Amino acid sequence: MLAWFAPVLVFGLVVFVHELGHFLAAKAVGVYAPVFSLGWGRRIWGRRIGETDYRLSLFPLGGYVRMASREDEAMAALEGGTGRGTLDESESPPHPGEPGIPFDAEALQPFGPKPVPPGRWFESKPLWARLVVLLAGVTMNFLLAFLIVAGMRLGYGRPGQSAVIGEVLPGSAAAGAGLAKGDSIVALDGRTITRWEELVRTVQPDTTGRPIAVRFVRAGEVRTVSVTPTIVVDTNPETGRPRRVARLGAASSGTVVRDPMTVGQAVAEGASVTWRHVTSTIGVLGGLLSGEVSARNLGGPLLIAQASVQTARIGGFEALLGLLALISVNIAVLNLLPIPVLDGGQVIINVVESALGRPLGPRVKNAILYVGIGFVVLLLITTTVNDLGRLGEALLGWLRR
Repeated sequence: MLAWFAPVLVFGLVVFVHELGHFLAAKAVGVYAPVFSLGWGRRIWGRRIGETDYRLSLFPLGGYVRMASREDEAMAALEGGTGRGTLDESESPPHPGEPGIPFDAEALQPFGPKPVPPGRWFESKPLWARLVVLLAGVTMNFLLAFLIVAGMRLGYGRPGQSAVIGEVLPGSAAAGAGLAKGDSIVALDGRTITRWEELVRTVQPDTTGRPIAVRFVRAGEVRTVSVTPTIVVDTNPETGRPRRVARLGAASSGTVVRDPMTVGQAVAEGASVTWRHVTSTIGVLGGLLSGEVSARNLGGPLLIAQASVQTARIGGFEALLGLLALISVNIAVLNLLPIPVLDGGQVIINVVESALGRPLGPRVKNAILYVGIGFVVLLLITTTVNDLGRLGEALLGWLRR
């Protein structure tokens, strides 16, 4: 059940939290927000509380917030169609409000006849207030990732693998030094080792080719051998970039160990892991721009859904939460890119308009909008082609068995 539910949890929660940030910020600075929806498309159920209709829409993946903005009609097709009612008092809607929502003679448009007050439009707010609204979505995504990691560390403890060898590759540096399955590594060059992750972090970056003193326990006896790691070139799993690393040629036994954490330690770990996700995402973007990372490594909704299902099946709920935190950070960083249809692009446009003291002309705005839409469409096409290619390769591999 968790595997089937995983894609909905990942897609839905990440987008929902993002839009919730925009909604709360809009409310805080006084921007009129008539709709907050769980899902996209036609309204199928909801309740109007105060001036906002809280609703469930046809496609319950993520959600959206409708704000009083001069760009409001551009999102009509996605958010609920032309029947959702207008916010512009200069237009006469064919019918009051939206289907299924009672007309209220005392309400603001689109639920009643009263026009939206001039001071409650997004564009009427000072620059700082607009930036707060625009950046609130990514802020909530970062916060979601932080809370997930901190909560996991507090509840489950810090997970890791014991520093016990589960396999030694034939002909490797470890095999040549006499290391064997079942050996428990306790120190490298005199530095105490308790987890396999510590061993990897110590050995991998040192590509000088120097020998390492490995102290280990075998059958209750402490021994020490000298091992000269092999230097190889592989791909960084976080950034997709090629790198030189040192390896012993041994694999962990896979035994999971956990260290309990205090609240303070969990908070620090949440911040550390979230920042590590940020830097790795930026690294991938930088690699794409420099050509070090192939665009074939990009994945879209299909890959996220596939990864969610596999993670839930193999690692369970804890692993799925970890993936959710990673994707939340990815969404936040991508939304900060200076692309017009994304939050980062809107921030730049609002800053430029504030500096000029006037809004950009319709032609300029339309040109910027088309460029942004074109980029997003190109990205969607690329990721979809990549996803379909991976699925095709997986299917061919399955058929050849």
